[in-house]
Parts: sequence; structure tokens; C-alpha cells
Amino acid sequence: MKNRIYVIGHRNPDTDSIVSSIAYAHLKRAQGMESCIPVRAGKLTPQTDYILKRFGFEAPLFVGDLIPRVENYLSPVPSPLPSSTPLWEALESLSRSPFKLLPIVDGDGRYLSSLHYNVFARNLLKKVNPRRKTVTPTSLELLQKTLQAQPILLYRSDEFFNAQMVVAASEFSTFRSHLGALNPESTLVITGDRKDIQKHAVEAGVRALIITGGTLLDKEIREEAERKRVSVLISPFDTSSTSLLTIYSTPVRVMGDESLTPLKGSDYIRDIRDSLLDSPPRSLPVVDDEGHIQGILSQSSLIGDPNIQLILVDHNELSQAVEGVENFQILEILDHHRLAPLTTRTPVTFINKPVGATSTIISGLFQEGRIPLRREMASLLLTGILADTLVLRSATTTESDRAAAEYLAQLADLEIETLGSEVMSAASVVCQKPVPEIIGMDFKRYTVKGRSLSVSQVEVTSPLEIMDRRGEILEELERIRHREGFLLSALMVSNITALSSHLFVAGDESFLRTIGYPRDGQGAFFLKEVLSRKKQLMPYLIELVERFS
Repeated sequence: MKNRIYVIGHRNPDTDSIVSSIAYAHLKRAQGMESCIPVRAGKLTPQTDYILKRFGFEAPLFVGDLIPRVENYLSPVPSPLPSSTPLWEALESLSRSPFKLLPIVDGDGRYLSSLHYNVFARNLLKKVNPRRKTVTPTSLELLQKTLQAQPILLYRSDEFFNAQMVVAASEFSTFRSHLGALNPESTLVITGDRKDIQKHAVEAGVRALIITGGTLLDKEIREEAERKRVSVLISPFDTSSTSLLTIYSTPVRVMGDESLTPLKGSDYIRDIRDSLLDSPPRSLPVVDDEGHIQGILSQSSLIGDPNIQLILVDHNELSQAVEGVENFQILEILDHHRLAPLTTRTPVTFINKPVGATSTIISGLFQEGRIPLRREMASLLLTGILADTLVLRSATTTESDRAAAEYLAQLADLEIETLGSEVMSAASVVCQKPVPEIIGMDFKRYTVKGRSLSVSQVEVTSPLEIMDRRGEILEELERIRHREGFLLSALMVSNITALSSHLFVAGDESFLRTIGYPRDGQGAFFLKEVLSRKKQLMPYLIELVERFS
């Protein structure tokens, strides 16, 4: 995988988070950072889904977690070895390679086995045994290629056979006796300029005659070889070198290690460490779902930096970031929320402003960078501001938000109130969703003095339908609280028409009694003129938790 920079919002992203991811990635690419791509850490809300479709944007790539995977440390292999590659050529490739392993693939490029020095040494000892006759799986085509031989006659050159090699180093009578005991169809005779040996080998109908030292063949012997269909190769090497290279003409698949189980790019590093350490070359091939080679993972690869860097938008708390974010280098943070203890390995660009939406900050960065905004992008940023400020009615709304909204509305030729009504109407369909999905849409986790809590928020145009599901909501909140060990779990339902909210809370009754908002039945409170979780509700709840702890 190529190096990439993920522009990512918080878990369970709202519209501002998704819009910020898309818009800021676009801005960074326009400034020359081509590897920036928008990603998301959760499912789109109905509102966000509507907005993206309305203005023609694709949803960012989903990244469920950032726990290190094989693909984050993958080294691309220049070219895998076709299974028919002569062993000598394959070993030359391995010697030049930065890897200690090269994958062997079939004709369709699918992984078969691996070549590494350990398996080569082990298999070569099996093939070259002085106590028994060496048999070399090869073809005349591979022989010619390995020996860099000049072909004089070639028959069935691409056909594989188990070659028995005879080096004519003895007296003629001894050679003739030895050759007579072999099957000529699979016999290779290697000799120098000994015409008696050459002639007898041809007359015996051997598979191939290999003449060493660049010596040419007599006309009469050649004519006989043509009648007998005996292939003849002229090797430029001496007899001993030719004999050695003949063994190395075997296809590399014969020497491959089939015991290594290839990895998948999606495998977690924590799950494959033992397999990597158990591999003799301390390396393993990596394949896709069809078995095609993606690259190689080596032990040394894990020492380097992963191939992903991060830009965080619309959050700066570790508890709200995608799982595993601490494993990757953070380059920038853009946010409009409170500061929380998220540490980074290196200095970062950190832009945090007390405005109603991260989209407002990004709109300003487009202007500062003098990057033109297309109408569609201006529309998208405008919806991010309107969604997070509840159409500029939230207590978090600032003059910067209003100015940015006016500027973007002019570029997009849109009416703020009309578009705001569309955006809020799209959000109101949340009431029809299953309760776990409603709570999970904009779910945020907070930690205060070692105590954890969660507060979700949804916006509706009328709370009646969701109020009818009070029992389901409180049961689900209690399940979440019990499962996660939270002090409390809450859902804030904001009525964007009445400019007020209802708060459903599951928690210890002793804590619930400290909440000063008017009760609205069991486990619920009415929050008059409260729309902002960030600026109005959370500071109040944090103060209560600090006192309670």
C-alpha cells in the first residue's frame, strides 16, 4: 500500500465531522498533498447521507479501527518469480533483492510457494546426492537459457522431463557401457570436442547433446542428429561449469517452500508475529483474496514507520478517536471542542477555535490559502456549519460561523434558512431507526477524574415519536452503562423547532438526584433553551461528575 494521509473525524461521526474530513482532504490535495484522503470511523447518519447525495459527494472510506495491520508495513515486491523461471535466474534475482524471500507465482500470478536460501539449501541437498544419480527436472528451453547456449538443433524444447546427466569424462568404452544402462529419452550427454562421444550419443538417440567450450559440431554428426531428432546445444562454458549450471536449470517451483502460509493485508500485526518469527527467512508473502501477490512483510519492516499518517478533524480527545489512533503519527488536529489529553509523538499543527463547527474553521483556511471553492464544496461546508449550529441557533454559534455561512451561501447560491430546513428535516428521520442505532449515531465518550460517561445527541423536528420510545431508550442506555462501566449514559434529544432538549439518563439514582434540570418522568429531564451538548450540557455534567467523584 502506498503512503497515505487519512483525514478522519471522531467515532460515530456527525455531519460536521464527515464534511470536515472531505473538505479538508480536498484543501490539502489542492495544496500539493496528493496522498490525503477522507475517511470515516463510523456509519453515516441519515442527515449526512442525505447531504452527500444532495450535493454529489461519495461517502469517505470506512476505517473501523487503526490497530496496525500487515498492509500498514507492507513492502511491495518488484516482481514475483514465475514458476517456470530457471533456478539460476531466480537465485540471481534473490541475491539482488532487498528481501530474503521471493514469492513464486503461477501463470495467472497467484501465489504458489516461496524461494529463500534456507529452502534452497535444503532442497538442493536432496537433488544433488553423490550416493544416487542426480535427476534434474528441466526443459531444453530452460537449459538453453541457463547455459546461455547456442542452439544447433532443438526438438520439444518447452517440454519438461526428468533429465539424467552424463558427463563424458571416462574412456569411450566406459561411457558406452554407462550410457547403455540409461533411458536415452531422458538423458543429457555433456562432452567437449570428443567426436567419438558425440557420435555415439547421437546414434543412441539421447534427448540432448551439450557440447562445452563453444566447440562446433561436425557436419556428419549434425546430419545424424537431425535424423535421430537429437537436440544439440553449444555451451560457452567449460564442462564442469556446464554440468553445475545444468542442475540450476530446474524450474524454481521445484525449490519453492510450500510450508509458508501467506498473510493477508487485513491481518492484524498482533496476530501474525509468531508466524513471522517462525518463518526461516523472517519474512512472509502477502496476498489478496484471489491469491495475487501484494508484497512482502519482513521482521525488519516492523521497525519502520507505518504507511499511514493522520489528520484529526472535529475532535482531539483520545476517547473519541478511532481505536488504535495512538499507533500512527498525527500531523494535524483541527477542532472546536474542549482540549483533552491526547498526546502526539511529534509536534503537530493544532488549530482549535471556539466556533460552532469545524467546517467554519476549514472554510476560513480555504480563504487564507486562496484556494477556490467549487459550488458543491461550498454547499457541503455550509451544511456542516448549519448542522452543527442547528441552523445558527445553537448557543455555540459565533459571528465567525454566521460570516462563514453567509460567504458560503453566496458562493453556492443557496438560502440559509431553506437549506437549514432541508438539513434538519433529514436529521428528523432518526426517530424511525432502531434504538441502538439512534444512540450510536452521535455517541461520545468522556472521562472526568477517572470516571467515564457517554452522551449521545440527535436532532428532531418533533420529539413526540421518540418520547414514545422512552422505555426502549432507557433500557438500551442502561445496557451500555453496565457493559462499559460508565457512571452514566445519556441521550440528548434536541428539538430544533422549540429550541429545547430532552435528556434521557441511565445512572445511579444518587447521581441523577444531583441533576438540577426539571424531571420529565422516569430517567428523563427537560432542558429548556438547551441545544448544545458541547457548550451547554457537557460543562454542567462535567461539574456534577467532579463534585460527585
